[in-house]
Amino acid sequence: MASTNAKAIIIAAGLGRRLKGYTEELPKCMLKFGGKTLLERQLDAYQECGINNISVIRGYKKEKINYKGLRYFENTDYENNNVLNSLFYAEEELNGYIITAYSDIIFEPAVVKRLLESETDISIVVDIDWRGYYLGRKDHPVDEAEIAIFNANNEVETIGKIPAEKKDVFGEFIGMMKFSPRGAVIFKRHFHRAKEMFWDRPFHRAETFQKAYITDMIQEMVDLGVPIHCVIIERGWKEIDTVEDYEKALKEFEG
Repeated sequence: MASTNAKAIIIAAGLGRRLKGYTEELPKCMLKFGGKTLLERQLDAYQECGINNISVIRGYKKEKINYKGLRYFENTDYENNNVLNSLFYAEEELNGYIITAYSDIIFEPAVVKRLLESETDISIVVDIDWRGYYLGRKDHPVDEAEIAIFNANNEVETIGKIPAEKKDVFGEFIGMMKFSPRGAVIFKRHFHRAKEMFWDRPFHRAETFQKAYITDMIQEMVDLGVPIHCVIIERGWKEIDTVEDYEKALKEFEG
């Protein structure tokens, strides 16, 4: 498989405002449960799949993320930008076969394996059995899920924080993508074009391009005819975004 030489980039620069009380001294990827940090759990999943070339984009409390064997990039403006622009602090690594992921998710190695099997230029992981995660989840309501609506070929039609009651076939984007060498070139080209045009202007669901999410960039490419493939999963991951999520994980992994 061509993806055996895949790399990974973990986007870990954010402030983790929803985890206030736990993130005053730590970035959220360094929160520990069941004896391991969130970041360590990601590293384990990647390494089990043979991915050892891993970069981390740091920002908030960057000195707390200091594992050996990783490559680090610094988002020096993490208080003002968002996850899309944060990713591009590691642009020099956006080449070859590469997986990018949010740092506040944990996932089974099987999710990584499914993504590596995708032969399309740009793929995203979408969970179609996602609604159960939101039962009783008060601090992160379902209308804040990053929803993906896709067609019969599993290609994205619409993505972002859209009404969850829509009847279309859809799932939740978990924050993980894979690019082929060609896909990485396409993604970078569209990013720089959009950045030049929209930096301080509204960009899809973002107030400005500076504050854009990765889903805004995906939607931009879809609108311009770039096929974005959905790798479909059913569970096998969790998001640790709020105090509620973290305390639930503490009980689950340590109880």
